[in-house]
Amino acid sequence: MTTAAIITAAGRGLRAGGDIAKQWQPLAGQLVVAHTLAAFDGMVRVLTVHPDDRPRAEALGLDVLIVDGGATRAASVKNAIEALAGRGITKVLIHDGARPLVSQTVITRVINALDGAAGAAPALAVTDALWTGANGMVSGTRDRAGLYRAQTPQGFHFDAILAAHRAHPGDAADDVEVARAAGLDVAIVEGDEENIKLTFPGDFARAEAILKGRRMDLRVGNGFDVHAFCEGDHVWLCGVKVPHGKALLGHSDADVGMHALTDAIYGALAMGDIGQHFPPSDPQWKGAASHIFLRHAIGLARSRGFALANCDVTLICERPKVGPHAEAMRAALADILAVEVDRVSVKATTSERLGFTGREEGIAAMATAALVRA
Repeated sequence: MTTAAIITAAGRGLRAGGDIAKQWQPLAGQLVVAHTLAAFDGMVRVLTVHPDDRPRAEALGLDVLIVDGGATRAASVKNAIEALAGRGITKVLIHDGARPLVSQTVITRVINALDGAAGAAPALAVTDALWTGANGMVSGTRDRAGLYRAQTPQGFHFDAILAAHRAHPGDAADDVEVARAAGLDVAIVEGDEENIKLTFPGDFARAEAILKGRRMDLRVGNGFDVHAFCEGDHVWLCGVKVPHGKALLGHSDADVGMHALTDAIYGALAMGDIGQHFPPSDPQWKGAASHIFLRHAIGLARSRGFALANCDVTLICERPKVGPHAEAMRAALADILAVEVDRVSVKATTSERLGFTGREEGIAAMATAALVRA
């Protein structure tokens, strides 16, 4: 059984303020839509976007299928569902890109409810008194019994909601409306007060406060790497080409510092090491630039909702001297990692002429990386 998640992010609404749509604005160090996508990590993910926003979506560097949205929300969702047809999807969750705080608890409730219904959606019972109004005055009241505030993700059996959207004549407030128009039963599951939809400027401050109040998820990993010297006239260290009377021997460009840091990030994620993701037995990585590995590692971290808090790389060698190049190395790593340079440390030490580094047979590096859930 395969579950897919469709994230709707094709809207152009600017009521939240700013010069760009709310889903592309920053929230606690990441774009709103990046927070939203991270909640559905591990699923097949489809992101609907306005054609003008496709470069922004591609720049996320995430494993998502990007689909152009339509003129209406329903049209955007239909485009995404059609893109999933024939891929063996059995359940699909449809979620607002501007709801970045959805919890795994709510997602699980929706998925589990689909075992007994064609559709399921989270909602909160209306508890406030309801009025009607005209000209700024209360004109009447309404009974709140049986009324709910709808949320997303709204989940469905894939074939059923595909047929419902194909048959639906126009726009709809949400996918529950489309499903019910097709005669599908939709179960209500308990929603979450924190699963807010960012709509107005004040909603961003509220979302920031919620994120700060959640338990911090901090991950720390370390990496260690060694490369021997061979014939050559330079070495690559932390993304910088350093002139030297020898080169470093390796299947890739043998950037020992970047390899150690890459392994530190994989370690923090409990996702193995470079050798598992880029096997040295694979000829396509022969002579590869090590920034490919580091970008892959930090991309995995971000796709799982983590940001790099800081990292520290120590190069162990007698020569070449690292000090004159340390700032350039920090800048190179910061650029690859897409973080501020003050989050990156590069330093060097010797082994006091002891061991293989002391005999100048090669260079060793160790690194530590701290990841925090954004």
